[in-house]
Amino acid sequence: MKAINSVKAMFPSRSVNEGFARSVVASFASTVDPTVEELCDIKMAVSEAVTNAIVHGYRDTLGMVYITVSLYPGGLLRIKVQDKGCGIPNIKQAMEPLYTTCQTGERAGLGFAVMEEMMDRVHVRSTVGKGTTVTLDKKLSLRGA
Repeated sequence: MKAINSVKAMFPSRSVNEGFARSVVASFASTVDPTVEELCDIKMAVSEAVTNAIVHGYRDTLGMVYITVSLYPGGLLRIKVQDKGCGIPNIKQAMEPLYTTCQTGERAGLGFAVMEEMMDRVHVRSTVGKGTTVTLDKKLSLRGA
């Protein structure tokens, strides 16, 4: 299936850029007039995916985070958040609620659970030492299309 429209963004893995990522994706999604609930869900899921890349993918190093947002026929919005960080050795375990690699106790381990609650589909692909791609799919209502 070929995308109707898409946009790409990249930025350094600094926490301050999480809001930028959320805004980019929300602005793109807004072109098809999603509901307020859909837009809130998208922003929350993107926040979680980008935060995971920054906090867990790169840990205490600086790298780039890449986002691709695409709109497909029928209102499918697909968001890919990619890092080239440390990778996830056990994706199934990482997606379990309350699991976290954070040693400081500052993280609840709910990022993937939140993404799964907000989106229609969450797919994670990762290679240790090469990075992670989180794909988020949401079927939009297309009120304005």
